[in-house]
Amino acid sequence: MSISSDVTERAIEVASAYKPGDRLEVTIEKIVPRGFGLAFAEGLTVFVPLSARGDRLEVRIEQVKGRTAFAEIEKVIEPSTERGTPPCKYFGTCGGCDLQQLPYDGQLAAKVEIIKDSLHRIGKIEMEHIPIVPSPNPLQYRTRALWHVDTRAGKMGYYKRNSHDVVDIDHCPILDPALDATLQRFRSELDAGRFWEEKAQVEAAVGSDGRVSINAPDLPEAVEEIAVNAAGERYRFDARSFFQGNLSMVDELIEAATGGASGSNALDLYCGVGLFSLPLARRFANVIGVEANEQAAKFAERNAADAELSNLRFFPEGVSKFLFSRELGETDFVLLDPPRAGTEKNVIQRIIKLQPENVSYVSCDPSILARDLRRFLDGGYRIETLTALDLFPQTHHIETVARLSFEGVSLPQRTRR
Repeated sequence: MSISSDVTERAIEVASAYKPGDRLEVTIEKIVPRGFGLAFAEGLTVFVPLSARGDRLEVRIEQVKGRTAFAEIEKVIEPSTERGTPPCKYFGTCGGCDLQQLPYDGQLAAKVEIIKDSLHRIGKIEMEHIPIVPSPNPLQYRTRALWHVDTRAGKMGYYKRNSHDVVDIDHCPILDPALDATLQRFRSELDAGRFWEEKAQVEAAVGSDGRVSINAPDLPEAVEEIAVNAAGERYRFDARSFFQGNLSMVDELIEAATGGASGSNALDLYCGVGLFSLPLARRFANVIGVEANEQAAKFAERNAADAELSNLRFFPEGVSKFLFSRELGETDFVLLDPPRAGTEKNVIQRIIKLQPENVSYVSCDPSILARDLRRFLDGGYRIETLTALDLFPQTHHIETVARLSFEGVSLPQRTRR
């Protein structure tokens, strides 16, 4: 038996001796995807939420999978110089934020490293420098929210970490003030019997003028339409339709995703209410938007009509169905902004087969971004720019925009400019 085999068997033997409930003393090496702190014990890799690089901690193992463990902080033995004071009294209990232990500059640095880590491990992509655009408002920025209601317990707020128990929230520091006031108003009316079911959900969104749209099946009120002004466009939507949750960053996001693009034909996939479709229609002769959510697609149609853009068509169907059920002509530019789970199977390959000269990929999950960028690179594309935008301060989530250009061998029928 080789020395390396001996070492491996010893590591497995040591790791198998750990069990939930065990306590360890560890030092956090860095922050990794999902916002976990990474630490090591003998034969064991340990992931610790709510930690900071350089923390010396006593942790309690919650779960063991092979040579990997997930643990919770029992005691901060020696805090890192990178650790700060969380601005929310519910931090650590509420599951909504997981980076408040870091000052804002530290959050930004951690997110850049999370992107780099994902690109390296999953996509085998090395990026030396990734610029990140900070949010002008690290607090009071959130313009969309999903609240949970437990009428029996008289609670309204967010889920507790790692559970579906509701944490009763009397004030949320990351919420836009109009949304925070709405949350407090609903909480004060819980005893009035507004909610019929024991468990309920409330979706809320706020527009540029501070008006709030509410969607809750238990409530009789009609869902109010609101509007956002961004990048010279006006977007109508309501709480049932997705719109970016940090309005102070929308202009920068649109510029990162569409700036400098122009040509004849563009596709906007997973287009929502037309956030990118409208700016693209001012730069391309023809634009097609594709959106599976019918409510959002209807708003997209209205937004295009309000903007008097006749060169913009929307298809209310799934992206995969759209791409594989039509013969699409020459396409210069494809923008895709998929949900957190990423694109449907084979969508990337279909886009590569279309061979657009340029692709803009907007992602809110670095691991999915890394997976899909690898597919594009293998299909003949190269990364022109990659920009991070901090749409979600106080959390590990980060928006990233990759701009790609085709440099492979052209298909015979294509004439490239």
